[in-house]
Formats: sequence, structure tokens, C-alpha cells
Amino acid sequence: MLENIVNKRSAAAIAAFLALASTSLVAQTTTTPTGPDCSQVPNNADLKKALVTVQAQKNSGLGFQMWATVVNRDGFVCAVAYSGASRSDQWPGSRVISAQKASTANAFSVPNFALSTANLFAATQDQGTLFGLQLSNPVDTAAAYAGPNEKYGQVDDPMVGKQIGGINVFGGGLALYTQSAKKIVGGLGVSGDTSCTDHIIAWKVRDLLNLDNVPGGVAPGVSSGLTVPGVTVPGNDNMLNDIFVDRGTGQKVSTSGYGHPTCDAAAAVITSGLRGVSHRPRQRAIVEDFSLVGCWRHSV
Repeated sequence: MLENIVNKRSAAAIAAFLALASTSLVAQTTTTPTGPDCSQVPNNADLKKALVTVQAQKNSGLGFQMWATVVNRDGFVCAVAYSGASRSDQWPGSRVISAQKASTANAFSVPNFALSTANLFAATQDQGTLFGLQLSNPVDTAAAYAGPNEKYGQVDDPMVGKQIGGINVFGGGLALYTQSAKKIVGGLGVSGDTSCTDHIIAWKVRDLLNLDNVPGGVAPGVSSGLTVPGVTVPGNDNMLNDIFVDRGTGQKVSTSGYGHPTCDAAAAVITSGLRGVSHRPRQRAIVEDFSLVGCWRHSV
């Protein structure tokens, strides 16, 4: 009889253990995963408002409607928007390209130095120091082209919450920096027109979003708002239209090594006039004329 009591108690203990383990397993498998942190970058409404505002301005190029994407510092898409009345008003292919540009600018910028996608053009051409970079980190096509298509550009665009990846090496992608401590928080990508106009629009959108506090870059300019005479301020990530044909070799050369082709004369004028600090009221900044240290020349 004692043996029966022991057996019954053992069986009850085993049953209780299995029930507890089963409950724990269910709890682990049904836990709702948390999404990426998008608290420091613009949401769909803010991105769309800025994009629509800028697209209506004079930006050279073709005057086409635009796509824009924002990623956080980990490369997760946080917002996708378009400037037209519907998703068919823009080049359909530019939706994913904008995400690719945002990912690239974020991926190749660091807390104290920004590289725009425009800055990568010359270095990624044949014989350039970054040749082949554009073939790395391919786009996740399953995530990029997931449906339903009617959600494209909306708050719940299928790309939101996913890492799209990809490398783009022409104008339109910029890193995002907060005003406080110039912290890098992600990237912005714009696509839908010429690559130069994409860059111009991205630059203006970033300014409206107050995320243009670039700490330094390869392009001469002002990013810190310094007003001290004689002080060389850090550069920024503006487009450098310094590619020319070398008469001796017939090859195209970028003086800085970070050049981008000129799309049209009007775009070049606008690009050269883009300010390195926000247009919002701040200390008046001065642009000093200085040369890049250790300029490289790459054939492109």
C-alpha cells in the first residue's frame, strides 16, 4: 500500500512538471515580438509632409513625383511615403531604390562623419578604392517586394519593420543626425527623378525634418555653425560635381575621389548652393574656402 501511495505521488509530481513545462513553452512561443525602434526618426506623416513640400519647389531635373524611405540606425525601414496623389504617380521602381539609398547612407556613415550615396559614385567605379561595393549587401527582394501593393507608401507599407539592405552609389541617400549631440539615428533615401535632383530633394527634406546636423564629411562646407574667423569647419555630405575628362588619358577623373556626375547645369548650381546647416534660425554660419586634405584622383 505504501508503494502505491509513493507511485501515485510520483505520477502526480511528473504530471505537474509536464504541465508547467508545457505552459512555459507555450508562453515562450506565443510572446509577441517587439518591432524596431523608430522613435528617433520621422514617421510616415512627417516624411510625406516634408516630401510633398519640397517636391513642389524648384529642384531642377524632370519635375517628377518622388518616393522617400527612412530607416533607423539598425537599417530597419520605419517609414515609406510618396509625393503624388497615388502610388502610380511615381516611378514604381523608385520605391525600393529609395529604401536602398536610405540603407546605404546609414550603413556608411558614422557618428562623426557622413557619406551620402552621391559621395560613393567615383570610388565605386572601375579602379576606384571602393570598386565592387555596389555588389555587396544585396537587396532582400522578398522583403522589398512583399504585398499587398495597395499598401505601398502607406503607414503599413510592407517594407516597414524589415531590413531591405542594398547598396546605391548615386545621389539621393543621406544619413540623419539629431541636433542634440549630432547623433546619427538612421538614413533617408529619395528617388524618382535624376540622381542630382534626388540628392537636392533629399537634402531639403532632411533640413525640414531637422535631421541635417552633419558633424563632418568629404565635401567642403559648414556643418557645425561655427562663426569663429579663421577656423576651418568640418565638411558635410553634399554632392561634389568635380568629375572631368583628363586630356592626357581621356579618362574621367574625380578631383576629390568622391565626385558625382553633373546631371544638368541648373542642378549643379542648386547643389553648390545647398547650405551645410539647417535653414532654421541659428547662428549665422560662414563657409570657408579650403581644399580637401589628401585629395585622390580616381578614374571613373
